[in-house]
Amino acid sequence: MPTAPLPLDAETAAPMVRASSAARALNLIGDRWTLLALYAAFMGETRFDGFIKLTGMARSLLVDRLGRLETAGVLERRAYQQRPVRHDYHLTAMGADLYDAALMILRWEKLWHFDPASPSHNIEHVACGRPLTAEMVCKACGEAVTARDVELVPGPGAGLEPAPRARLQRRSTTETAQPLHPMLERSIAVLGDRWTAHLLAAAFYGLRRFKDLQAELGAATNILADRLARLVELGMLERRLYQTRPERWEYRLTDEARDLFPLIAALIAWGDRWLAGEAGPPEVLIHKPCGQPLEPVVRCGACHGAVDVRSTRLGRP
Repeated sequence: MPTAPLPLDAETAAPMVRASSAARALNLIGDRWTLLALYAAFMGETRFDGFIKLTGMARSLLVDRLGRLETAGVLERRAYQQRPVRHDYHLTAMGADLYDAALMILRWEKLWHFDPASPSHNIEHVACGRPLTAEMVCKACGEAVTARDVELVPGPGAGLEPAPRARLQRRSTTETAQPLHPMLERSIAVLGDRWTAHLLAAAFYGLRRFKDLQAELGAATNILADRLARLVELGMLERRLYQTRPERWEYRLTDEARDLFPLIAALIAWGDRWLAGEAGPPEVLIHKPCGQPLEPVVRCGACHGAVDVRSTRLGRP
């Protein structure tokens, strides 16, 4: 990885970072309130008031996040009443295709932080009628996908692109209120901040040292230090001393963090399909056990049947 500062884009004066499908996907959904809005949409909610009831979001926040998802092509508005005009919000094909990523979040939560009272931890696979624990396998060989079994190589769309601009984070008591039915709590803590999510993705690319992470992400020093400390506190990264004079540390994924890799693989696959453009995917994952480009498949862990947003339902706690 480069250790010198990456070039600046002449037009925007933004740092240039490596193009990544996972990073592009996280730029869209790596936000606490966006994740909650998507959760509600996957639970079948379409009405504005229903989103508020399910997520506990303030109206202004919900308007903003639904608008972002609509602009991105993940949701579409449909008029269901004319006088006065009222709209509901439906997943597009692009939005429904994020379900693999959503299931990989739930898989990780159930594996490490299972709560039998959580609605999101009690989803059933309609085809077999059993509680769903989704798993990700390689389409070519059928073997499970893990972080240690893949290799990242440049794709046809490899290159540099401007780093995303930092969003203004407005804090208020309303914003930090808990939803009426707490859900995805651990995932929101880990993934609900754009920089922490990007940091985890970069760690899966093998980056461990502060200067390399900063060059990869284009993050300000104070932001990077804060998010690294947060991920260490959450048990997702561990610090290891690699130099004593002066002291310098590197950051390594814990076992809990490594179990999030199927989510990263799902985001890469989704970003390749929807965000790569004419240039093609910027990176390709190779599944080392079979030597084939990884095409991840999410299936039911019980019956090995296909899983999508239409083939699951909420079960009973």
